[in-house]
Amino acid sequence: MSTQTAPTYDGTGLAQAVRSRRFSAREITTQTLEAIHQHDPALNCFTTVLRDSALEQADRIDHRIRAGEESGPLAGVPFAVKNLFDIAGLTTIAGSKIHAEKSAATKDATAIARLKNAGAVLVGALNMDEYAYGFTTENTHYGPTRNPHDPERVAGGSSGGSAAAVAAGMVALALGTDTNGSIRVPSAFCGIFGLKPTYGRISRSGVLLFAESFDHIGPFARSVRDLALSFDIMHGADPLDLACSDRPHEPTFSELSKGAADLRIAIVDDPYFHQGTPEVFRPVLNAALSLGVSRTVTIPDVDKARAAAYIITACEGGHIHLPDLRSRPNDFDPVVIERFLAGSLLPASWYQQAQRFRNVFRDRMRQLFQTVDVILAPATPCPAIRIGQPTIRIGEQDLPSRPNVGIFTQPFSFIGLPIVSAPVFDHGSLPTGVQVIGPAYKEAWVLRVAEQLEQMGIARAHPPILEKVV
Repeated sequence: MSTQTAPTYDGTGLAQAVRSRRFSAREITTQTLEAIHQHDPALNCFTTVLRDSALEQADRIDHRIRAGEESGPLAGVPFAVKNLFDIAGLTTIAGSKIHAEKSAATKDATAIARLKNAGAVLVGALNMDEYAYGFTTENTHYGPTRNPHDPERVAGGSSGGSAAAVAAGMVALALGTDTNGSIRVPSAFCGIFGLKPTYGRISRSGVLLFAESFDHIGPFARSVRDLALSFDIMHGADPLDLACSDRPHEPTFSELSKGAADLRIAIVDDPYFHQGTPEVFRPVLNAALSLGVSRTVTIPDVDKARAAAYIITACEGGHIHLPDLRSRPNDFDPVVIERFLAGSLLPASWYQQAQRFRNVFRDRMRQLFQTVDVILAPATPCPAIRIGQPTIRIGEQDLPSRPNVGIFTQPFSFIGLPIVSAPVFDHGSLPTGVQVIGPAYKEAWVLRVAEQLEQMGIARAHPPILEKVV
């Protein structure tokens, strides 16, 4: 076995190196843990590091390889998860003070178990906005996660620790959740790839939910092929999550070789998506031009979709936490409790009307997808904002930052569409993201378009910020 520092791979390449015995899983895991120890204090991505259990997992993988046994498609790949996923033996804190007092989980969340069964090595839990209600990971209890491209800026949220850990090179893969944009916003801010699959494609069993009818599980990675491979491993029906689909699925990893030439791609051309800074829009237009896209589309009633999404998520989130809102209000993040309380006080008629509009909007988007296959749109209205920045400019207004950097992501999670956030850069500036949006259950299509952008050099994950990190 080699004793060198392992070169930088994506997860797929790293697993190939472990299976071929160029590097052992223990070597990779040890280097990963050393990198976390050295660099995480500056970024604050991790809330828990699982050093002993990670090394034990790695040793079991190496034993299987030496014995000639199947080691899995992600053999030796280090990954970490947002701290609202259950990890056996660890308390699931969900970015909160209140849940830190709960008992430890008795088993891993389904998504974690499936990755570990595929050979991936779990190294820790990651910081997030309290109860996943936010877009910046400025956590009152555990501190802000910092953006590896500029530590004075936010990593995005609510899965900010997940995105920053991958962007910095501390782990090859991470898991997060997306309610209204909590995978896509941090992916864009941190300059990596993120996948929000179709609603119900990946089991949420063992995950503390924010809004039951919205929440998605998805991966962060430095390459599209890692997104595709991890999705293939995690997707599929689970009797413990009744929303989890048993719809037949073609492996997306093998679909990537087909390219995007046969897909009808359009770019959003709508005043709603022009509210932001120029460095956000130029890369989206560049991506469209590079793909030869000339068709434009207007999203029907997109502003109403965002408003309805806000109402539904606020109501569902407020309902889940109502007992603690009544008995322990001082133990919530001050910003989060205001939004939960507002949601819990909304009239039921508003919630019902928003759900009715949800069906209308879903039907209109189905009609739109009869004319195009994939839609390109910006992921955020601006690059990563500064930590503590109170407002951002949206159109002609200065609006609160924490709830409004997701204005371009919320309308699409409203109806559970599959989306890749692909990282783009505008002339050396901070990274931003292009949303590659497809119809329900067409993860293969959005991944194929994202991979083509990656192969053309239009979308790319910036080299890891840290040195000598796997």
